[in-house]
Amino acid sequence: MSNADAFDLIVLGAGPTGENLADRARAGGLSVAIVERELVGGECSYWACMPSKALLRPPAALQQARRLPGARAAAGGELDTDAVLRRRDAFAAHWQDDGQVAWLDSAGITLVRGHGRLDGERRVAVDLPEGGRRTLTARHAVALCTGTRAALPDLPGIEQAGVWTNREATGAAEAPPRLAIVGGGAVAVELATAWQALGSRVTLLVRGQALLPKLEPFAGELVAEALREAGVDLRFGVSVEGLTRSGELVLDLGEHGELRAEEVLFATGRRPATGELGLETVGLEPGGWIEVDDTGLAVGVPGGWLYAAGDVNRRALLTHQGKYQGRVFGTVIADRAAGRELDLAPWGRSVATADRVAVPQVVFTDPEVASVGLTLAEATASGRRVRAVDYRIGDVAGAALFADGYRGQARALIDLDRETVLGVTFVGAGVAELLHSATVAVAGEVPLDRLWHAVPAYPTVSEVWLRLLETYRG
Repeated sequence: MSNADAFDLIVLGAGPTGENLADRARAGGLSVAIVERELVGGECSYWACMPSKALLRPPAALQQARRLPGARAAAGGELDTDAVLRRRDAFAAHWQDDGQVAWLDSAGITLVRGHGRLDGERRVAVDLPEGGRRTLTARHAVALCTGTRAALPDLPGIEQAGVWTNREATGAAEAPPRLAIVGGGAVAVELATAWQALGSRVTLLVRGQALLPKLEPFAGELVAEALREAGVDLRFGVSVEGLTRSGELVLDLGEHGELRAEEVLFATGRRPATGELGLETVGLEPGGWIEVDDTGLAVGVPGGWLYAAGDVNRRALLTHQGKYQGRVFGTVIADRAAGRELDLAPWGRSVATADRVAVPQVVFTDPEVASVGLTLAEATASGRRVRAVDYRIGDVAGAALFADGYRGQARALIDLDRETVLGVTFVGAGVAELLHSATVAVAGEVPLDRLWHAVPAYPTVSEVWLRLLETYRG
């Protein structure tokens, strides 16, 4: 074993989570190798967050212009789909990772390309792309940051049909004339919004009776209303029972008949990318989620050396939460290696407290949905005494100026015993930029008496905060 094959920390997966974890551990004084089998930068950079938002932003900007007298006439043309796709390609770096690799080099992190898997305690075997195998050893820790993959249902004909997952849907070279989308979550509604605007005739098939079922009910209702107005054929209570492709796709919808389309996107959830990670060599079940404690240590693995961060641990399947975990857990690994005392109190530097109580997320539809913390259903189920305070965002002066006929809803969930904010949901155009203020209020457990003194600028949409407080106080 050469010295070149030994590192203080080995990270499997060079997506945003792995990069952040590696960076914090390197800043803490450790030598770090990061192993990646695909593109450095991961799913978010090339097949999810960045390309999807690049597809969504031009339609949203055009719609906002059309809601303003004076701008409406100038925005009367059609979207240039080819230009949108070229811009999307640029934000996905044309699926080249040179820039990300250069960043790793500048941070002093060693990149090992290939398929890495655990090979017993503190050992990682890497199948190299040019052939052969390299075995790495970790002096202190191994961190699994391999994320998730699209979960496809077990349906007759699905393997032969050439269906889309998020990867094909965010990287398509043209808009299919007819696109069927199966699912009712964030990926489904975002890509329905994007491709309908870019020229596809979209049919959205939802097995349940609501969109975005994990969020406040009014969020899914307002998004459904907007999708229908945009021309999406939205069908609830429909399941796909099989599919075939012969030139076009034919989806068997059981008692609901058939649906024909050029392409079909299955946005039906995610599964952990752990099936080929060698988990069995350290006593864990292959293919499963990896349970961790609040410092990132894998539960059930003795010795305190195996960590898991990001989607793979199922704490919060969002890129920004994975990056947050990466920063926390990378610092923990460096501190433990150096013998530094950890700060394990809630909200301490050594624990990922926000994963449990203050997870922000945005669905970039039109209208946008932005939420953080608990929903009313979650808070009620937890036994807390709560009150939901609602306000129509369109009644705020700043929203009326933002767009004629502004439609939106805000909800603040108040802990009646502590008089703090447990959760906030905004639905409306441009509300993503309101979310961080809500995240600060929830994570900081800011008392309502203090929030009363946080004066929103006039006339801005953020004045909805004042209206929520006034409504609560009566």
